[in-house]
Amino acid sequence: MNRDHFDIGQMFLVGFDGVTVEESHPVVKAIVRDRLGGVILFDRNVDGTRQNIESPAQLGELTGTLQRYAEIPLLVALDQEGGRVCRLKERDGFPSTVSARQLGEKGESEVTYRHAGRIASILAECGINMNLAPVVDLDLNTENPIIGRYERSFGKVTGQVVSQATAFIQAHHERGIACCLKHFPGHGSAAADSHLGFVDVTEQWQEIELEPYVELFGAGFADSVMTAHVVNRRLDSRGLPATLSEPVISGLLRRRLGFNGVIISDDLQMKAISDRWGFEEAVQKAVLAGVDLLIVGNNLIREKDVVARGIRAVEQLLNGIGEERLAAVTQRIAVLKRKIAGEIPWTDSQPIT
Repeated sequence: MNRDHFDIGQMFLVGFDGVTVEESHPVVKAIVRDRLGGVILFDRNVDGTRQNIESPAQLGELTGTLQRYAEIPLLVALDQEGGRVCRLKERDGFPSTVSARQLGEKGESEVTYRHAGRIASILAECGINMNLAPVVDLDLNTENPIIGRYERSFGKVTGQVVSQATAFIQAHHERGIACCLKHFPGHGSAAADSHLGFVDVTEQWQEIELEPYVELFGAGFADSVMTAHVVNRRLDSRGLPATLSEPVISGLLRRRLGFNGVIISDDLQMKAISDRWGFEEAVQKAVLAGVDLLIVGNNLIREKDVVARGIRAVEQLLNGIGEERLAAVTQRIAVLKRKIAGEIPWTDSQPIT
């Protein structure tokens, strides 16, 4: 089996240490040798030390250097939601932002559009082409330790969330930045944080948490969707986190809701995954579930040679999942990159089944 035919390395979005990179840097080796699909950037490590970002000028130089090593243009992604989830911070010379909750409370799409436009403009100037935002979780539990607590949701009403998310996405698209709806199938009702361990939302989750996705897909906003590491036994009786669940990813998101874009895992190193599965096993389970693009942040945990190891894990699945399915995965990623390049339109209205 010729892995290069499928560019399996395109299926990985990987974090790394360093505000500069040279030819000997591990991430550069992954870009050149393994045809890495993209990188995810962080300003600080979990211990507070600097990881990738120290100023606008430095960030632009870093992203430009990474792209120069890439035969296939990289996805260069980060989380710039606004408010407390913000990788480009004022203390490092970037413009201030406000939270999704603050924007939702104003309820003015024009205000959100202008705010998102400022975010997207600085992303474009710094060579970032993918914002892992907006959050479209409904704010159903204000005590939620990772959504409600950090004011990451636009609100608890579908229409409010959809109108705000639409303005946010449009502003990014106009500046050549892809977006990512998160966290499917809904993290807003949860009572725990999947960064820290097992999260079961079976009792709290509500069907209305799917509504923002349905409406945004129908309007053609289909760049990408990020999966949540939450367990919902009403959607998967086996008790697997959504990221590793075929009924949730391939069944609900792909077939029932008709989503045709790129499905992205949340970070596979979060404890909800890493406490229960090794890296290679998590990669395989996510791919079997239907995930296209796998995030390995290397921020919570340091894993060596993750791209080559991940490629080998996917290669071991090829006889079972078939060449056609893998080709479809890499084609969806290629289409997203063509949208970023301006070669094809962003929006793609699609029927909801």
